[in-house]
Amino acid sequence: MAISKRLKDLFEDKGVRYDVEKHKELFTAQEVAASEHITGYEFAKVVMLKCDGELVMAVIPAPYAVSLVKIKKLGYKKVELAHEEEFKGLFSDCDTGAMPPIGNLYNIPFYVDESFKQEEEIVFNSGSHTETIKIKIVDYDKLVGEEVYKDISAPPAK
Repeated sequence: MAISKRLKDLFEDKGVRYDVEKHKELFTAQEVAASEHITGYEFAKVVMLKCDGELVMAVIPAPYAVSLVKIKKLGYKKVELAHEEEFKGLFSDCDTGAMPPIGNLYNIPFYVDESFKQEEEIVFNSGSHTETIKIKIVDYDKLVGEEVYKDISAPPAK
């Protein structure tokens, strides 16, 4: 599956320039980052959560884990990881697990880890396990808005 029409239309509508990179089929964020020769801190992985029964997207750097404690502090009573069966139908134009980190594109509430603000560019799955998109972080901000940035990740265990 290639970059979705929905994603292309969003980029065009917002005037966002993007680069598409192709790679062999990969399934983990760290593998994709390594294949693209970038740090995992530039690669956005999507983690789907159930927060008080509602699906919520968390966008974090590849080496990090989402902090359920920090998500809960955003005002939720119950936070847990969502199972693939619970969300795969929401992203009909994407390979399962390769959705882009733009929740508003799918009318899903979402949060983006504030650590991305330190990066110049952000790289993420295009909706496929064989393509990524690279855009400037200022353009990503145009797509998602400033209010979605929160402290939601936990650094990797050492």
